[in-house]
Amino acid sequence: MKESMARDISSAAIKEAVGIENPVSLEMVKMLKGYTNARLGIGRAGDRMRTASLLKFRADHAVAQDAVWTPMEEKVVDALGFYKIQTLVQEKEEYVRRPDRGRLISEETAAALREHCKLGADVQLLAADGLSGFAVNANLRPMYHALVKGCEERGWSFGTPVFIRYGRVNVADKVSEALEIPKVTILLIGERPGLATGESMSVYMGYQSTSEKPESHRNVISNIYTEGTPPLEAAEQVLELAELYMKEKKSGVELNYSIS
Repeated sequence: MKESMARDISSAAIKEAVGIENPVSLEMVKMLKGYTNARLGIGRAGDRMRTASLLKFRADHAVAQDAVWTPMEEKVVDALGFYKIQTLVQEKEEYVRRPDRGRLISEETAAALREHCKLGADVQLLAADGLSGFAVNANLRPMYHALVKGCEERGWSFGTPVFIRYGRVNVADKVSEALEIPKVTILLIGERPGLATGESMSVYMGYQSTSEKPESHRNVISNIYTEGTPPLEAAEQVLELAELYMKEKKSGVELNYSIS
């Protein structure tokens, strides 16, 4: 097959292509497609997708599956000096089937945290593979360095960073309790992948996080990746929120704030 006949279904040209035949306003469709990764203006063949759109959908679905099932490259957290632990989950299939076990750590793990990590810091950074190790691989390093620098500039003590294998969001509360409840606990975690990217990461953070507090005590910054909220911008938002936590001594829905 000639090279000119084979199209790369992952290319930007495929995403930008308008599949609607004779649209009322081609420029309007192009403008709308430029605002979102959603599948707009793809057209149809009868009552079905066009072949190119279907292949693109299946390719994106494969990326999402890989993001969930591919193990994270732990050399990233090793290079940054993270102390590594694991939840009660033993392997990835159990992680998917038993989210409750991904929210818990053993008594032995809690004791190891108390022995090897700094306790009661102003800011405690956690990272977890979550549902996309790709996301942590892609975004952790720049966020980590920006957060460390920001904490140093503000005179905040920075706890031993901890990586949690097979972690769910609520495990941050258990780790916070083991580390004598730092003032601000920040969890960076791989988001559930969609059909636009497998590299999107979220931040969940709260003031004096414990398992006794409701879910609403947390604040969330999501869609962190190069095509969403860039990691360095997200780090600035995290630092701004942490500063507000320190001042108000609360977090989540109790705060009245807006990110600049």
